[in-house]
Amino acid sequence: MRTILLATGNQDKANELKAMLGDDFEVMTMKDLDIDLDIIEDGRTFEANALIKVRALQPYVQGKDLIIMGDDSGLSVDCLGGAPGIYSARYAGDNVSYGDNNKKLLKEMANVPEGQRGAAFITAIAMILPDGRELTCEGLVRGKIASDYCGSGGFGYDPLFIHEASGRCYGDMSKEEKNRLSHRALAIQKARELLNQAR
Repeated sequence: MRTILLATGNQDKANELKAMLGDDFEVMTMKDLDIDLDIIEDGRTFEANALIKVRALQPYVQGKDLIIMGDDSGLSVDCLGGAPGIYSARYAGDNVSYGDNNKKLLKEMANVPEGQRGAAFITAIAMILPDGRELTCEGLVRGKIASDYCGSGGFGYDPLFIHEASGRCYGDMSKEEKNRLSHRALAIQKARELLNQAR
């Protein structure tokens, strides 16, 4: 069994990634290896930030037979010029809650009509294989921003995002349903294919 080290300190994200990767991989987090590292994500794209994360962990796992995997995800709202984008986690400022970010987004879009509320959720994944090769891929789903909370489940912007293909709010979906069709699920599916090709 191959082992993946996730480059994240976000336990919600780690749990979601573990569930999506399934039983084919053993999944570890930075906490499992006692890696306490504050990674500065100063890239200008989701892919650049994902690469920053995995490259930061590489010195800590030299000689170990581990695949390092990191992702950067965010919400891109059409009428806001792609914002919050790479700043999705800190849209309302540093050290804010999911609720703070959601409130700011609802306020920014208070006067945006129904037909102009299009958005996309994007996940970029970067991986470094034990031999040093770097792989990247991306998952994207379209949807729209609700005018008010449309669910209470999930995390991040889930309670505001209506998934286009299903017409359902992420915040109303079970974990299993969301893990089948989310942006992160699409990216993980591509990542698994890349890893199988790279054996």
